[in-house]
Amino acid sequence: MSTHESDVHTLSQELPAMFDGMKLAAVATVLYVIVRCLNLKSPTAPPDLTYQDTPLNRFLLKSCPQLTKEYIPPLLWGKSGHLQTALYGKLGRVSSPNPSGIRKYLPMHDGATATFDLFEPLKDHPTGEDITMVICPGIGNHSEKHYVRTFVDYAQKDGYRCAVLNHLGALPNIELTSPRMFTYGCTWEFAAMVGYIKRAYPDTQLIVVGFSLGGNIVCKFLGENRTNQERVLCCVSVCQGYSALRAQETFLQWDQFRRFYNFLMADNMKKIILSHRHSLFGGSSLKKIDMEPSRLYTATSLMQIDDNIMRKFHGHSSLKEYYEKESCVHYIHNVNVPLLLVNSGDDPLVHDSLLTIPRTLAAKKSNVVFALTLHGGHLGFFEGAVLFPQPLTWMDKVIVGYANAMCQWEKQKPMCQSGESSCEEEKPKHPPPSCPPPRAALRRHLKLRSLRCLLLRCRPPLLTSRPSAPPRLLCVNTVTLQYVNQL
Repeated sequence: MSTHESDVHTLSQELPAMFDGMKLAAVATVLYVIVRCLNLKSPTAPPDLTYQDTPLNRFLLKSCPQLTKEYIPPLLWGKSGHLQTALYGKLGRVSSPNPSGIRKYLPMHDGATATFDLFEPLKDHPTGEDITMVICPGIGNHSEKHYVRTFVDYAQKDGYRCAVLNHLGALPNIELTSPRMFTYGCTWEFAAMVGYIKRAYPDTQLIVVGFSLGGNIVCKFLGENRTNQERVLCCVSVCQGYSALRAQETFLQWDQFRRFYNFLMADNMKKIILSHRHSLFGGSSLKKIDMEPSRLYTATSLMQIDDNIMRKFHGHSSLKEYYEKESCVHYIHNVNVPLLLVNSGDDPLVHDSLLTIPRTLAAKKSNVVFALTLHGGHLGFFEGAVLFPQPLTWMDKVIVGYANAMCQWEKQKPMCQSGESSCEEEKPKHPPPSCPPPRAALRRHLKLRSLRCLLLRCRPPLLTSRPSAPPRLLCVNTVTLQYVNQL
């Protein structure tokens, strides 16, 4: 056999091994990419909580186990914030129910017509009280979105009345009655809905809930005026960004594909605006607010739409002024009712730098609890075993669990303050050291003279005569009085 033939024979033997090695390398590369993209190596853990140690917060953590237990997303894809966000954006929820409500129409001072859907509770609330959840959805959302319907159905079954705001212009079958639609921080429609609920149900107490952009609106609403917090038991905000001015810089970055999400949300906003082009840009309305609809077609980011269209609805002179005045970061420190702020660590829309705002607030204010989960994406928070998610999400459960704890606290609080309740957090099980338990104190003071010094003002011996005046007790309680009367 010649040298050439020998080399060819050797190469023919090595080729299958080379191809096998390339196949293994390709499979290993694909698996590595899958593991990295799906974040499969990431652990599961309870939410990272920032709060002050107060009786209310101790009661809350004991009564709302979702805040202290592990949040476990679906194994194969649930640790990817992008897939959680994509599933929320495309499907909303799995097997979403269809609760039955009544649509209400509220005329506004500028000619606009706000709408909200009202859902009555399906059973009595566990506390026996009348409780209404006033809910503000995310950007361009309304009561017909699947994630809203799922949450409303769950809250109804737990005894809550629900009122869900439909953002102005978000419903495709409701025409605008003035040249204005919802903006990042306008609270007018939400305030009108809350006012209606307070008038229609004078005995009801409110629980305020906001999702994403709705979280900014509800926190701004509560902080704008102290009277807005009247009859409000608590507030829950989920996945908001707190400061639009600081967020706009991060939305132009490609980190976590944030620039791509910015483009998708801008495209959705364009569709909503163009569906109301005749109400917004027709005739005298165009001259009135001096908008530039031609620039809307070429906009590729939310900032361009906000600068050319949205800020002019309320007469802001610049985009910076619009973002500063419409962000809740300048108002949220005025909120004094219990406030739960929830964010996800892998939310592709909310940059990590924005989370210093709720973390700092919770460290300074005793009424604020900040919960940061490792996973969940943007309004995802799906739960499940391996592949298929459950209909209810961790987000649904934690909001209702927090609301139940606040309602229970509010019911126990008057009794705790009057000393008639067994509330462990408000009243200790044992008296403080300066007021020892009476039986233990009497056992420690066996001598007659010591016992007389502790309990009685009179001179006669305790065991031989009963004083005419009532004894002066250092530790006044029922057990001591009964013991003394027996003596």
